[in-house]
Amino acid sequence: MDKQIVDQKLESLRRCIERIQEKQPVTAKELTTDFDKQDIVSLNLSRAVQLTVDIGLHIISGLSSPVPDTMGQTFDVLADKHVISNELAVKLKKSVGFRNIAVHNYDSINWDIVHSIVDLHLKDFSEYAKAIVAWHDNNKA
Repeated sequence: MDKQIVDQKLESLRRCIERIQEKQPVTAKELTTDFDKQDIVSLNLSRAVQLTVDIGLHIISGLSSPVPDTMGQTFDVLADKHVISNELAVKLKKSVGFRNIAVHNYDSINWDIVHSIVDLHLKDFSEYAKAIVAWHDNNKA
């Protein structure tokens, strides 16, 4: 694993989380009516999901494990290899569903659900970053 690549992606993930927090609407109604916040939140949430997958795939490439067939399976492999917890893997797999809707079917996004994701699950991305750093620190060659 190239730590510099992972560190760069973790920094990008941190910026995405920060950007969402800066523009996080107080209510779901506010998000449904503010197109700028919709764009900022959905773009950065989609990026955060993609970055978690990219980091995971980079780590998996250095392990003796087959490459996952889907983005969601990335988190299963990371859990199987004790990089992240099973509970976190389940949460992050759900985030892939949002990303797929945001990227492929943007006009059908339910902004109430997005508000709930940001309100209740944004911390999952920070938890993931901490798990990656802890795993790396415990597995230095």
